[in-house]
Amino acid sequence: MKLSEMQTPALILDKTRMEANIQHLKDKIGTETVLLRPHLKTCKSIEVAQHLSVKKDIPITVSTLAEAEYFLQGGFTDILYAVSIVPQKLPRVKALQKKGANITLLLDNLETAINVARIGKELETTFPCLIEIDCDGKRAGLKAEDAGLIALAQCLHEKTGSSLAGVMTHAGGSYYCKSITEIQAMAEQERTCIVRAASRIRGNDLPCPIVSMGSTPTVTFAENFEGVTEVRAGVYVFQDMMMEALGVCTTSDIAISVLATIISHKKDQNRILVDAGGFALSSDPGKKNDLGNTHFGKVCSEDACAPYKNLWIDSTNQEHGLISLDHSNLSFDNFPIGSRIRILPNHACMTAGAYDGYHVLDGGDTIATYWERCNRW
Repeated sequence: MKLSEMQTPALILDKTRMEANIQHLKDKIGTETVLLRPHLKTCKSIEVAQHLSVKKDIPITVSTLAEAEYFLQGGFTDILYAVSIVPQKLPRVKALQKKGANITLLLDNLETAINVARIGKELETTFPCLIEIDCDGKRAGLKAEDAGLIALAQCLHEKTGSSLAGVMTHAGGSYYCKSITEIQAMAEQERTCIVRAASRIRGNDLPCPIVSMGSTPTVTFAENFEGVTEVRAGVYVFQDMMMEALGVCTTSDIAISVLATIISHKKDQNRILVDAGGFALSSDPGKKNDLGNTHFGKVCSEDACAPYKNLWIDSTNQEHGLISLDHSNLSFDNFPIGSRIRILPNHACMTAGAYDGYHVLDGGDTIATYWERCNRW
């Protein structure tokens, strides 16, 4: 099927761009002594995951148990569930273990650890757990110097039903950086924080085999992984306008786009309407554009996905996207009703989450195949 024949909105994946993004991070990590554990919450696709390594059963990160179940069926057994576990989900984790998953859990408090150990004992299993460390105040986790860290580590290690697998952190603060230099500094802050937590645990004669850090910005620009055993990144596979604004990629690296159709001209407002709104693009405003305005995606040509200068999705309703021509040298004649555009998303993970799968381009303007996604919890 040609792009011009497709119903819209539709999620388009440029396989060539995706493979180049994957190779770029492989080349970076290939010079290091750390393991790459990709975060598959972005792609949620077995076919995409199979492009991440020549090995089929690579270690992976997921954000839902549905993802864990889905990727286990696809042959991926080394799984980190990187969202704080709650006791109600543990029977489902045990079911994954019975099917062959080596699944590691995440937590950050003693109350949960006690319950994990208790339920693990009741279910006659052991739940390996990482302790989440807060390196920048943006998410959950204990500070590396928290007085309760050692007691939590001891609980996981000593009680039947749980085991201490190590420590993990995520520098969500990297998404707020204003330069590559700031991202490099954030990467080093992330590294020193997680290494310090691991050092404290080991200094109390407790095991800490896994020392895990990562975000796409910090892994891309980190200058040092000393003391870290694995790094995690997810959006690097596709990239998006957030990563472009941070200097992680260029618009020509962004592998996913939303195909949309021009449905109306508002000539009295100098605006174009398309059939891709908040549901199709996500309502994440990302970073401000070159004009200093928030936006909901970069407008590109249908064929080559080449960005138009000063054209963004300026606002959205549920099913409508609005594009202002005020700062462009293009006119309504360039966008006849019924013609197509492609939109580069601000947040690849959230935009892709609106679709059941990817229409995959493998060169040219013809859809080569369709890859399904896992969209549930």
